[in-house]
Parts: sequence; C-alpha cells; structure tokens
Amino acid sequence: MAALGWLTSRRRSATARSVLAGEASAEAARRSSQDAASQDVPAQEPDFPVLGDDKAAAFFDLDNTVMQGAALFHFGRGLYKRKFFETRDLAKFAWQQAWFRLAGVEDPEHMQDARDSALSIVKGHRVSELMSIGEEIYDEYMAERIWPGTRALAQAHLDAGQKVWLVTAAPVEIATVIARRLGLTGALGTVAESVDGVYTGKLVGEPLHGPAKAEAVRALAAAEGVDLSRCAAYSDSHNDIPMLSLVGHPYAINPDAKLRKHARAQDWRLRDYRTARKAAKVGLPAAAGVGAVAGGTAAAIALHRRRR
Repeated sequence: MAALGWLTSRRRSATARSVLAGEASAEAARRSSQDAASQDVPAQEPDFPVLGDDKAAAFFDLDNTVMQGAALFHFGRGLYKRKFFETRDLAKFAWQQAWFRLAGVEDPEHMQDARDSALSIVKGHRVSELMSIGEEIYDEYMAERIWPGTRALAQAHLDAGQKVWLVTAAPVEIATVIARRLGLTGALGTVAESVDGVYTGKLVGEPLHGPAKAEAVRALAAAEGVDLSRCAAYSDSHNDIPMLSLVGHPYAINPDAKLRKHARAQDWRLRDYRTARKAAKVGLPAAAGVGAVAGGTAAAIALHRRRR
C-alpha cells in the first residue's frame, strides 16, 4: 500500500508540461506503428475504370497506340497486293512506314503524302468495295500488330459497361473495320468525300489530327451524354495532347519523347508495351520485320543525328 501511495502521489504531482510530453510521446508511437503497417501493404490505385459508370467512355488513338505502325500504310500494302497502284508507290509507302516505326513519331509531311496518295488511289472506287477489302487487309496485315496491352485496357472499359471509340487520322472506313473487329463501339476518323457511294479523291474538311481530334471527342461526348472528366483517353503522340487534356484520365501509351516528358510533368499515367531497345532509346519502337528498308532508315537517322 505504501508503494501504491507513492505512485499515486507521483501521478498527482505531474505537471501540465509532463502530461503534454507523455501524450505527445504516445501519439508519436501510435503514428509510427501505423506508418510501419502501411509500408507493409503497398498502396493500391482506386479501381479504374469504374464499373457501371455509364457517364464515362474511353477514346483510343490508333497508330502505335492500339496497333504497331500506321494503319494507312498497312492498308496501302493491301491495296498494292490487289493491283491498285504500282511498285514505286509501294516503295514510298514502305519508306514512310519504316520511318514511323523507327522514329516513333508522326512526321506531318510523310503523313500528308500518305493521305494524298491514298486519296488518289481510291478515287473512282466504291466505298463498299474499300470496306470489303479493308476486312481482308485487317486479317492480312493488322490483326497481328494489335498491342495486347492496349487491347486489354480497351476491354476493361467495355467490361465496365462503357463505350470505347477509336480516334484516328486514318480513313474512317479503315478505323471502323478495326473497331468492329476489336469489338469496340465505333470510330472517329478522317472522312473522304464520296458521291453516290463513289470516292471523289477529296477530303471532307481536314484530316482528323491534333486539335481536330480533340474537337471530335468533345462533340461525340456531348452527343453521347458522357462526362469528359470521368472519361479516359490513350495515345502515343504529343500531337494528341489536346485530346488527352480534355479527359479526367489521360494515358500516355508507348509515348514519344515529347509526350513522355509532358505526361511526367502533368503526372499522367504511362504504359509502354514495346519491348526492344526501349530502355536504351525512349521513343524508338522495335524495328523487327521492317527489313532492309528499315535498316537503311536507321542508318540515315543515326548519320543525321551525328551531323547535328
């Protein structure tokens, strides 16, 4: 009892400062134990896409985001096989495709040349004919070039009950075929003029590229009644920053150097599904399968850089 009386006496004699010190120490110990526990279990990102959120949708760029290379160039290969144009035109397509795969960026001059070539090639042909051929070309050249990782992202949105759209500068007919074959909702693409179902060789407006993509997405979102702040967009190119900036969930997929830098500055999520050389050269996709043309292009790029 004497000992207990001593302890009681000490408790009663505690000063306000010592009580404060004791409480502070206990709080620090509690927080420390909580911090240690949280380090044992890695923080998890919230589930995305949100299941059942019908006010959300996803918008995917096509070239080098969903599919390796450029759809228009693959389409050109298929048309050449069907005698739509001559060998010299094929060589031009091959050069542009090799540049695109090696440099990992869209060269505006190359893309404009490709579009002009495609328009001249299809002039006078029926839209229905090109749609049918597009189905065959998809199986021949495009199906094996779909990035599985990006395909899985699109499927996650579909599984969550959301609409998924391709948004591309490629002709809308090609984009529609690809979207259908992947089970997506639909596609926004460049519209070639046709009269009575026959191509005139002209465009309606301009190619769906850069800011035009953002405007198309904005218009489609308004028509579909979706909330862009709850939507996601995916692209590999800095040209699509306007589109990516529209949505609440922007993703840089296989990004070129400019987009990678911007994405990191904005704290956007990045995904890179390329395998070869990406650690050594960010922005340079694998060149396997391009062949001698690609080898020559690589050498030209290297020589150009050394001379700068």
